[in-house]
Amino acid sequence: MAEYRTHMKIIGDILATTRDNLQDEDGATVTYLIRKANISHSRISRILKTLVSQGLLEQLAFQGSNKYKISQTGREFLQAYYTFTNFADNFGLSI
Repeated sequence: MAEYRTHMKIIGDILATTRDNLQDEDGATVTYLIRKANISHSRISRILKTLVSQGLLEQLAFQGSNKYKISQTGREFLQAYYTFTNFADNFGLSI
């Protein structure tokens, strides 16, 4: 049976995608994030709005559409997320 991702795992995937997998320096488009993070458009729209409002992502207007880049705060959050995930895994817990 397939294991579903938690909301935190999805956020981690989105932040990691905007940090690592950009096809250019201008940021990631919503379509790119949908494909790479494997999430629906309606769900990612809500999550992106939250991540931007919390300062974890930067929203950039680019040629009539929005692109997203990870902020320094987002990088720090992602590092803390990975640290905590590894810690939890060592105790057999899943996040």
